[in-house]
Amino acid sequence: GYLQPQWVKPFEKQSGCTIHPKYAGSSDEMVTDMRSGGGDQYDMVSASGDASLRLIYGKDVQVVDPSKVPDFKNFGKAFQSPPNNTVGGKHYGISLQWGPNTLLYNTKLVKPAPTSWSVIYSPKYKGKVTVPDNPIQIADAALYLMKHKPSLGIKDPYELNSAQFTATINLLKQQKPLIKKYWELASDEIDLFKNGDAVVGAAWPYQTNTLINQAHAPVKDLIPTEGATGWLDTWMVSSHTKNLTCAYQWLAYVSTPKVQAEQAIFFGETPVNSKACAIMDTLSKGSCAQYHANAPLKYFKQIYFWKTPIAACGNGQNNCMDYTQWQQAWTQLKG
Repeated sequence: GYLQPQWVKPFEKQSGCTIHPKYAGSSDEMVTDMRSGGGDQYDMVSASGDASLRLIYGKDVQVVDPSKVPDFKNFGKAFQSPPNNTVGGKHYGISLQWGPNTLLYNTKLVKPAPTSWSVIYSPKYKGKVTVPDNPIQIADAALYLMKHKPSLGIKDPYELNSAQFTATINLLKQQKPLIKKYWELASDEIDLFKNGDAVVGAAWPYQTNTLINQAHAPVKDLIPTEGATGWLDTWMVSSHTKNLTCAYQWLAYVSTPKVQAEQAIFFGETPVNSKACAIMDTLSKGSCAQYHANAPLKYFKQIYFWKTPIAACGNGQNNCMDYTQWQQAWTQLKG
């Protein structure tokens, strides 16, 4: 969705390059497209953190040189070399936009105001809870257990051995009867909160701001005491592209403050370029703060950004559950 005409046409005019967009419905679809048509049909992809490591380890995308992207120096430190797109000190893409998975709640119906993710595992709100329909949601449950069951030894919510993974899935099984709906689209969750069918759940700032500004709904969101997961999208270049010059021109263009700010407002996301903040506020008053674009470093330290689960654990062992196992477990859980 990052190839809207208002950005593509000026780029084509100034660069002489032509863009042919293809919109993917999911991270899985993006990975499949890049593997089957990378270099022939597709030169680049805007991959989220649940796809980027799959593309890197599958050798579907190439190392890029950040020095060729003038605005890279203006990226927040947390977004210059994040683990979802930088491996072994090599950059396999340029960060784009991000957002935290926040705890969203109805201020009139959820009392006292929550401070912990425990509220989405509480029978008190049975049938009124909603969470994303995505295997990466397993990491949210793992993050909760990491803080509340230290005996499990979870150090990273994306690196789970068999025992840690089983404990996490068991928590999600306990949560399942409480769920009103596993939402696929942000608009689904917005409707659930608007209609009163859901009163608490995992969301993005986009849902909160839409519910407050357009529906005038009594909602708030927060990063709970345990912290939160978050997504961070990356522009990546196919290993087989024949259009590398144009690819670098696009990376440079899409990283500029103006384009970053416009995308942030359009998609309800947060730019990685720190200079986009002031432009956001001229486009939509107060949006910089709403989307945490000017947040201090300590804010980012509580966000555990998505990365594809792989067998190689951070402890040097290969006994972690990989993304395929996460997918299978999620499908079984919902079924």
